[in-house]
Amino acid sequence: MIQRKNGIVVVGAIFVDIKGFPQNTYIPDGRNAGYIEYIHGGVARNVVEDIANLGLNSTFVGIVDNTALGKDVKQHLQNRNVNTDYMKSIENGMGTWLAVFDHNGELAGSVSQRPDLMPIYSILEEYGDTIIENCDSVVAEIDMDEEIVDKIVDLCRKYNKKLFGVVSNMNIAIERKDLLKQFDCLICNQLESSILFSRDYGEISVEELSYTLLDKLQKAEFNSLIVTLGEAGSLYVKNNKECGFCQARKIEVKDTTGAGDAFCAGASAGLTYGKSMLEAMELGSYLASCVIASLENVCPCFILNFVKNV
Repeated sequence: MIQRKNGIVVVGAIFVDIKGFPQNTYIPDGRNAGYIEYIHGGVARNVVEDIANLGLNSTFVGIVDNTALGKDVKQHLQNRNVNTDYMKSIENGMGTWLAVFDHNGELAGSVSQRPDLMPIYSILEEYGDTIIENCDSVVAEIDMDEEIVDKIVDLCRKYNKKLFGVVSNMNIAIERKDLLKQFDCLICNQLESSILFSRDYGEISVEELSYTLLDKLQKAEFNSLIVTLGEAGSLYVKNNKECGFCQARKIEVKDTTGAGDAFCAGASAGLTYGKSMLEAMELGSYLASCVIASLENVCPCFILNFVKNV
């Protein structure tokens, strides 16, 4: 497998995650003694580190605070062998995600503050051709400013690169459905797919969901869609009427934060380097299970080549 210099390019926001965990049974309307952690986060940041932890070339295009914390975030990515040449340090460049988890490790509630991402557009204006021409594929947050997403779509079309979409806020993403038609594959969870197509998919079977999403996909003229279903597994649908299902791995849940990002990283890597949809989803499921079984929000570093984990 030959990898270009920039490998898989990931474009999006960086967040600092503030996570609270109760010592005992979580009481939603009461006081809960526990502990709090500050962790480098953000969908795109997690995805690019997960890709790097597979031993693959990866490049991050984004912004960080021009503070000691911002320097620490950038240094951490460099330590993971992520190419940070196209990261810009500015004032208030990072967002914040405040989350509380229950005693089972499930998310009980969260609040986020998103940064202004428009400086990413200037990075793409100046270096976009160099970044995309020398990459293997692109993973982009589809809820960034429309000008940024439009620029990424144009560059990927210009250099014939695969483009995968991941989301942190689907309510924003649905405002640009025309641009989503240009993505090779969109990766989201079941709730996000409900928002995308304005229908509640929470109570239907996997088989019915596949047929329903296939119909919605064709009407929206999207290319393909992967939907994660939590412990039920994941499924995919393609515009050519192909669909499939992947079982989830049975593991003990410690913390679900970052599981969807790890799945996206594995699936995107698999699809970038010649794997089928099912093989890519199996890799994504493997990485997600590694995250869920730990208190980290990214998968561990793997010594084995990622292909052997499919």
